[in-house]
Amino acid sequence: MNISIITVGKLKEKYLKQGIEEYLKRLSAYAKVEVIEVPDEKAPEVLSHSEMEQVKKKEGERILAKISQDTHVIALAIKGKMMTSEDLADSLDKLATYGKSKIAFIIGGSLGLSNEVLKRADDDLSFSKMTFPHQLMRLILVEQVYRAFRINRGEPYHK
Repeated sequence: MNISIITVGKLKEKYLKQGIEEYLKRLSAYAKVEVIEVPDEKAPEVLSHSEMEQVKKKEGERILAKISQDTHVIALAIKGKMMTSEDLADSLDKLATYGKSKIAFIIGGSLGLSNEVLKRADDDLSFSKMTFPHQLMRLILVEQVYRAFRINRGEPYHK
């Protein structure tokens, strides 16, 4: 399975980089996983609604340029479907069973994802009703993908 994590912005925090690198190393035994960073759109702190939509649209175009037609896209969105770790494991297992070997998880920037990206997504996934920094979501996501592979292989994992 080939998994891409397409995310907006550069990761600066050393502790997050170290955690992500650790899980990517662990995941390499199960799948080919790559993190693709697209530049975030520079914008002032205070934006009007239309300016926010413009920022999301520009970031969305960068995201969509990284997705091939045969990729199953899972967008991380607050309004997405909530799953347990076992549900995510089952979902990934079913995708593999039905020949979906290319999967892309999309993490938007601080303003979220554009409507175009959400329309392209095959699934929307929410980790919580809470809002998390998009940099932290990278770490949470790679840990959960790793956990999903462990669950599917019947290997022990922390509960």
